[in-house]
Amino acid sequence: MNRKPISLALQGGGALGAYTWGALDRILEDERLEIKAISGSSAGAMCAAVLAEGYEAGGPETARRQLRQFWEGVADAGRSNPYRRTPLLAFLNSFQPVWIQQNYLALWADMASRVASPYDFNPLNLNPLKEVLDELVDFERVRACEQIQLFIGATNVETGRIRIFRNAELTSDHIMASACLPQLFQAVAIDGAPYWDGGYTGNPALFPLFDVQETRDIVIVQAHPLEREGAPRTAAEIAARETEITFNASLLSELRAIDFVARLLDQHTLPEGRYRKMLIHNVSEGTALTPLGAGGMNTDIAFLSELFATGRAAAEAWLAAHFDALGQRSTVDLAAMFRAAPSPDEAKPLR
Repeated sequence: MNRKPISLALQGGGALGAYTWGALDRILEDERLEIKAISGSSAGAMCAAVLAEGYEAGGPETARRQLRQFWEGVADAGRSNPYRRTPLLAFLNSFQPVWIQQNYLALWADMASRVASPYDFNPLNLNPLKEVLDELVDFERVRACEQIQLFIGATNVETGRIRIFRNAELTSDHIMASACLPQLFQAVAIDGAPYWDGGYTGNPALFPLFDVQETRDIVIVQAHPLEREGAPRTAAEIAARETEITFNASLLSELRAIDFVARLLDQHTLPEGRYRKMLIHNVSEGTALTPLGAGGMNTDIAFLSELFATGRAAAEAWLAAHFDALGQRSTVDLAAMFRAAPSPDEAKPLR
């Protein structure tokens, strides 16, 4: 069977990473696809590292098992003693502040982050997510992985620029740098430089995937919806929408650049030997995720499993509708997104 090669771009999003887990589970199950590269930030970086280690160890089925074990480990960490789980809950719920009203531990962490830095309220820099990664992932295997190229984004605190870490250098510290929200965790030092969450500068970064010669197809697994009807009114709703806009800004900028280059190529203004028209696809179910986010975020395995099922269903629907387009055309209408309202029969933009 001739499999279709793809690159994956995985957004961060705290507990919404379980949605990404579901989408990846369905993609890994499809024998018609071959994952050549993954770009990820924050929770997307965690999923990328876990997947690559499992894939190197035993192929797609092992990668699926590893992803399940990781998210079950996240749920287990959330059930442990309150002091240990508070940073975990704060991270997982930082992208959906509505839930802060519903959980005293998360409320404590949120209040603490507003009046003190993590150097004050978390002096030991405890991070249960790092413990889960260290227990599950063999990073020597990740560094040796040649089947899937990894591009893990983190934000250099001093320069404000993104840095991309690749397979050969990856450790759990690099993944935690990509997932380091500065209100909750101390900056992670890599090669003497401090790093914060990669989502600020690339959520996820698309540009590293331009050089993956085996494929032009970039499949974005998007946890944060771009559009949401109506203006938020409560403080929590405003904070949640602000987060969505902030963490989608870099993605929109890169998509605009891809669209610009594609138009110049169509006009024969740029040499095709030097530039390539990238084919953009999106696995998104913003409408389904919205009530889940508003209804409450937690580390309970039942809730994470619900997100998993939503992500898996979204990937199933995307494959059914767009598999034939892989290698042929984009299924995201960037022209409609940036320059005009799409007609009903045009490909839908990112949502």
